Amino acid sequence: MTRIAFSLIMVGLMACSPADLANKVSRRAAETVVQPVVNIDMPAGVAQQATGCILDAASPAEVDALARDVGAEAGTSTKARIRELALRPGAQSCFAARGVPPLKG
Repeated sequence: MTRIAFSLIMVGLMACSPADLANKVSRRAAETVVQPVVNIDMPAGVAQQATGCILDAASPAEVDALARDVGAEAGTSTKARIRELALRPGAQSCFAARGVPPLKG
């Protein structure tokens, strides 16, 4: 059973390009930075939905910038970047689609 599971994992990893894998790691790290900031103003479930919308609105470079703050409490500039992303039309549309209350400008 363990060999089969290992084989499936290896096949799955080989299907991912190094760039795709790096993007997924970066996005996951950025999630750990964004969600606690959003969770200050929203309950956990809604904050998780909002975090996805915010990261969807971010460019790969912006996701990477947020990911660099992993392991540290978000500072003023990180919070401002998250708010800027949250106010983008794409994030606002995503909020509406996922039942997240809109942020006020």
